[in-house]
Amino acid sequence: QVQLVESGGGLVQAGGSLRLSCTASRSTFSFIYMGWYRQTPGKQREWVATITRGDTTNYADSVRGRFTISRDNAADTVYLQMNSLKPEDTAVYYCKAQTVQVAAWGRGTQVTVSS
Repeated sequence: QVQLVESGGGLVQAGGSLRLSCTASRSTFSFIYMGWYRQTPGKQREWVATITRGDTTNYADSVRGRFTISRDNAADTVYLQMNSLKPEDTAVYYCKAQTVQVAAWGRGTQVTVSS
């Protein structure tokens, strides 16, 4: 069973930065891809960014140019560097890891951006 633990959320002013971390219970090489999603109350969870086993990255239009996803294989950790944060980035951010058989999710970390 895969376990994912997110950290790094918090309260930041608009224009500020945060770095989220997602540490997996096994090697990140075992996943087809890992990604970050976010959700606000009353809305569906939305995709933010993904990084594949081959280090290909993709971003939602709303965050491209501001957010960067990266991976430290030695630490079994995926990061989301978030710059130029906006109030509309406020959400619970979730980490996802996809294998051939299953998709695993972390419990989420709250990011709040004040105006």
